[in-house]
Amino acid sequence: MPLIRKDIENIPNAETAVELAHALTAPDSDGRWKAARSLARVPSSAGQLGEALKVETDPRVREALFTSLAYIQTQEAVEAVLPHLRSDNASIRTAALDALNAMPAAASLYIPKLLADADPDIRILVCDTARRLPSELASRYLCELLNTETNANVCGAAVDALSEVGEPEALSVMAKCAERFSNEPFLLFSIKIASERIGGDARAPRAP
Repeated sequence: MPLIRKDIENIPNAETAVELAHALTAPDSDGRWKAARSLARVPSSAGQLGEALKVETDPRVREALFTSLAYIQTQEAVEAVLPHLRSDNASIRTAALDALNAMPAAASLYIPKLLADADPDIRILVCDTARRLPSELASRYLCELLNTETNANVCGAAVDALSEVGEPEALSVMAKCAERFSNEPFLLFSIKIASERIGGDARAPRAP
């Protein structure tokens, strides 16, 4: 989905913004699509865009809603997107993740809680968002996850992200993870590669 767009319309005035908000519930999808696009330039509309997103069934309009929320990049916009990470619809989950990844600064406050979510699928998805944070912060969050994580797939997602953003401190955390999951060859291999990228072969934990 095109989350970065150069053709956003001029900022609507207050009266027009009210009309556009009403148009989010228009019976015709073209009207809703145009309203969703135009409200990208109205940060205060994040809540209304989020409400529209809860009930929207047209994929094209839904994409415009996600795109505008990503463009707004406020905490309210993040909160409008987050519930859709749990959607049963794979395309909606992907769109929500794309939107979240497009506003990592606004999402950063929510990352620790999401990485501790009871659903391992959420933890896996959010590792991808965490890697987009400044490397020191991303490495800290991902290491905190690895220190307590019991799901090998989640560990794999965290290690993959650390291979790009991990700080030297991540090496010992990944080594301990390798010890806990000594019967998971793929994870051990991923940890080895990530450790080599971060700190060199000499400090990389060895897979048995």
